[in-house]
Amino acid sequence: MMMRLLVPTLLALTAATAPIAYAQDDHVYTSDLVTRWGKAVTPDNAWQSYPRPQLQRKEWRNLNGLWDYAITDPAVARPAKMDGQILVPFPVESRLSRVARKLTPEQRLWYRRAFTVPAGWAGQRIMLNFGAVDYAAQVMVNGAIVGGHKGGFDAFGLDITDYLKPGQNELMVQVADPNSAGTQPRGKQSLEPSGIWYTAVSGIWQTVWIEPVPRLHIADVRATADIDRGVVEVDVALSNWASDTDAVRLTASSGGKTVASTILRGNRHATLAIPGAHLWSPDDPFLYDLKAELIDVRDPYAGMAERDRHAYDARFTVGETRRYADAQPVGAPRDTVQTYFAMRKISVGQGPVRGQPVLLLNNKPLFHNGTLDQGWWPDGLLTPPSEEAMKSDLIFLKQAGFNMVRKHIKVEPARYYYDADHLGMMIWQDMPSGGGEDQFVAGTSQGQAIFPAATMADHISELTRMVGNLRAFPSIVLWVVNNEGWGQFDSATLARTVKGLDPSRLVDADSGWMDVAPGVSDVFDIHSYEDKPNVPTRHADRAIVLGEYGGVGLPVQGHLWKPGKSLWSYQVAGGDGDYLTRYRAKMEEVIRQARDHGLSASVYTQTSDVEDEINGLLTYDRAQAKASAADLAKIAAPLWTPKP
Repeated sequence: MMMRLLVPTLLALTAATAPIAYAQDDHVYTSDLVTRWGKAVTPDNAWQSYPRPQLQRKEWRNLNGLWDYAITDPAVARPAKMDGQILVPFPVESRLSRVARKLTPEQRLWYRRAFTVPAGWAGQRIMLNFGAVDYAAQVMVNGAIVGGHKGGFDAFGLDITDYLKPGQNELMVQVADPNSAGTQPRGKQSLEPSGIWYTAVSGIWQTVWIEPVPRLHIADVRATADIDRGVVEVDVALSNWASDTDAVRLTASSGGKTVASTILRGNRHATLAIPGAHLWSPDDPFLYDLKAELIDVRDPYAGMAERDRHAYDARFTVGETRRYADAQPVGAPRDTVQTYFAMRKISVGQGPVRGQPVLLLNNKPLFHNGTLDQGWWPDGLLTPPSEEAMKSDLIFLKQAGFNMVRKHIKVEPARYYYDADHLGMMIWQDMPSGGGEDQFVAGTSQGQAIFPAATMADHISELTRMVGNLRAFPSIVLWVVNNEGWGQFDSATLARTVKGLDPSRLVDADSGWMDVAPGVSDVFDIHSYEDKPNVPTRHADRAIVLGEYGGVGLPVQGHLWKPGKSLWSYQVAGGDGDYLTRYRAKMEEVIRQARDHGLSASVYTQTSDVEDEINGLLTYDRAQAKASAADLAKIAAPLWTPKP
């Protein structure tokens, strides 16, 4: 979203309700705006779904709910007393957390709760998992430090077995967050929110849970479809190195019927043939189930002369693959995880306009009609009130004729991508931006930002973890590495890194401004908020896209974040009719560009209003659509109608 290219329209509105007043001066403004899902949130129902749907185990225990919390100076080793209770997993600044207090870069946020481990888990290792903590976390169990994590958008887990005791255990988490005073990836968060910058978010903001695993267990299953060959390539990584009798049994199925199965040595690769593959698409989001079981097998090399030499020489060979495929299982599985995959392909190739490549899905042109989706909520901020609330955005957009969402410089809870997979919504996933104000590259800049080596290393680490955590979700079809130069550095190298990690998807190196990786980026991406969006320059070797356009504002009284405050939009409609007229004019230009110039995608700003911004298709509380889904879908329909 552009900061400087256009002067935003400011609109002063009369307050319908007074802001909430707090006695403490460190409280955050939270608005009276609450979603219908937020009104239903309780300590007993806060985010109860299994949080890792692409690597799911049967046994687990959710630790969401009321925890004790405190905010202290950084020198405090442990709070003498706690300040009150906080509802996890909602960030401390949010209304739903029941706290709504500011955390400054100089302070520390503490969490504490008691938990017990089910007796039936005895003899197994106990993993403590966090969906996301913003930004730097240190975790303690029964007073001992068990580990830490730095990075606000990715999941992490810690083995806490050796720190547990019988009965009740104490879990404490200390969090530091520099927020917009630092250079770390943070997206739209700001300690001084205004315009396109939103309320800062700190601490635990996704589900916390424990689960039992064997000492050696399945850590990752990576399935990559190849529809041209009719196979799915599967990598299975274990938590540690494996012995020659540690194997994994893979079973792909559809509707409960086995499609393919094999056995492979632990920490190895397998190829499963999927005959007559049913392809995934937005109109037909078909998914295959995949089960991975860690099993024991009889030693495949038993009885051979120079047995150890043969086993060593066979490593990572076709011979090893064949030997384990024929191996004989022994006993019951030691670990089992459920996951799924889709047979689909995203690529760039010939389109209807000669000389201008387009985006292809399953080797056929498909226009990506999307919205810029911030994923913010008036009551939970970065944390949606519930999965139902989060899913409702996708359902509305599907009904409104959209088949893609650009997840804008935020990473969602994993359940979001699970829902997108099942609903048939393609995702362009942004890397959350970082950097300081003087490291934001302008539209006229001729060079990229400069950072210390440690800062670059942290950013690259978070980028690779984002790709690693999310690459299992087939709805994600494109990675966006940089947005409008916000903290942009060495863009070509970052884009190559992402391509190397995940060659099965496309990469947008620079969305909107400084295009410095033409030989790496699969798309040429411009942002245009004019009344009618500009046409991207044609490119013979990559697709052209409108990474952002639109921005038509319409304030809806009774559904505003801060009534009485000047609000932000690129243009302001005079009413419902004018709103739809302006939207139609923009979409008709998109349709023209697709037919006449080979435009491959457009991203309309935006799904919903967000704090000061009023340019959403939905109000911030998702209570009202500014145009009906049916009208929006009708306007977009010519995008998929053949040119006469």
